[in-house]
Amino acid sequence: MGSPKDSTDSPHALPTPVTRAGREGLEAILAHPATAVIGLDFDGTLAPIVPDPEQARAHPGAVPALAALAPKVASVAVITGRPAGVAVRNGGFAGVPGLRHLVVLGHYGTERWDAVSSTVSAPAPHPGVAAVRAELPGFLDGIGAWQGTWIEEKGRALAVHTRRATDPQAAFEALRAPLTDLATRHGLIVEPGRMVLELRPPGMDKGVALLDYLRETRAESVLYAGDDLGDLPAFAAVEKLRSDGVPGLLVCSGSSEVTELRERADLVVDGPAGVVDLLSALAAQLA
Repeated sequence: MGSPKDSTDSPHALPTPVTRAGREGLEAILAHPATAVIGLDFDGTLAPIVPDPEQARAHPGAVPALAALAPKVASVAVITGRPAGVAVRNGGFAGVPGLRHLVVLGHYGTERWDAVSSTVSAPAPHPGVAAVRAELPGFLDGIGAWQGTWIEEKGRALAVHTRRATDPQAAFEALRAPLTDLATRHGLIVEPGRMVLELRPPGMDKGVALLDYLRETRAESVLYAGDDLGDLPAFAAVEKLRSDGVPGLLVCSGSSEVTELRERADLVVDGPAGVVDLLSALAAQLA
């Protein structure tokens, strides 16, 4: 369904979604912004994908665009698999005037940071994460998959990256089944992404986090933008809401690695730079 956004000469011209449902979602946000929620993934959507996730930082235009948009809508929610505090730090969200309507739902919604209190709230971690943390290095070494892969510590989850391997896709496919077995033994699940396999507790996904937040804020319309397989549950949540009469717009932060997201999107933009342009255009339209 999705296709690249229409190009225009105006820096603040809103692109037109290619689907009727997407156009209705955008129209609802423009007509009643005070009841609209803007949901955004972080890595690949607000921040470019980099070889080392610790070095990921929000696009330079992201914070100014969010600061311009956030006061005009009910809320902006950054929904990420990262710890909330890490996303806040890497995004540069703390202490920014205009971002009082921003929340960060970290670890797929199990952690929450809001700009008003500048604090993170979270429940106790799943015990399976600690067990996998202790076992994972030896496990990878034992199956001969250590070289070229590396473990990212995410607090309430762990991720095994293959992007640095000689053959990233082959390493990804070779690790998928054994890591799933390891996760299952400890009551966890494996969530695949762009050359990464994340081991995390069940019941944590961006769809659940988004729906819970929309209910809390009593949102009457929603925009959600993402770039990876982990964003598919949020896409499904918006599709379900649309079937129930709640308008929504699905945006793909363009990636040739995740074609399913592109195909289900109402609008495809050119990575984080395109997301920033979209948010800026939306803020300008609502001015």
